Amino acid sequence: MSQTGLSGSSAIVCAALSCLLDFYKVRHLIKLEVRPNLILNAEKELGIVAGLQDRVVQVYGGLVYMDFSKKHMEELGHGLYTPMTVDLLPPLYLIYAENPSDSGKVHSTVRQKWLDGDKFIISSMEEVANIPLEGHTALLEKDYTKLANLMNRNFDLRRQMFGDDALGALNIEMVEVARRVGAASKFTGSGGAVVVFCPDGPSQAKLLEDACEKAGFVFQPAKVMPSFLNEVDIETLSSKLKQTI
Repeated sequence: MSQTGLSGSSAIVCAALSCLLDFYKVRHLIKLEVRPNLILNAEKELGIVAGLQDRVVQVYGGLVYMDFSKKHMEELGHGLYTPMTVDLLPPLYLIYAENPSDSGKVHSTVRQKWLDGDKFIISSMEEVANIPLEGHTALLEKDYTKLANLMNRNFDLRRQMFGDDALGALNIEMVEVARRVGAASKFTGSGGAVVVFCPDGPSQAKLLEDACEKAGFVFQPAKVMPSFLNEVDIETLSSKLKQTI
């Protein structure tokens, strides 16, 4: 599953950090909410360009709502992370290619444009940042029609910002093969795999499975594991953040 856009590099670092915390018996000393930062900083030293999202969900496990507002980042040094029950999710599926992309290089051009103050990139990123807020509400209300629309909008914005050449024809085709059967889809990360929701249920999923087989893609149900936080992890949280668990 190397380079399939499924957070493999950060998963390795996260697992290593978890082992070190237990080996040196310091898990209770390292706050849960700062662990994603530690993982990301280690990856930055290796030249990997990425953000905090993958690291947060790997540290917390399960389904997590992440608020990276400027206020939280400046005051706390990290985002505000709220675990949610995985039962809120509809059945999801993964599509990935046997010939994966290098997801670590896709960020570079857009990141520089953001730093240069490109108005289109900034406004598009602001819209992308609002999608999770709407998605949070959609999940709580189990409004899966809204969720499907948000998933599609997320990819459309990414495509507009990055362009087809940066995203790659293979990655785009994985999204399109899902859309052709009426399913909602978006990248799991920066390319190499997409997550899919079939609003019409199992029959639509079967159509998509057949389409993926013809296209040479791997199609399988996504398994979302519940949070695996233990009491020691939760005790490291600040009082305010404990209320979100």
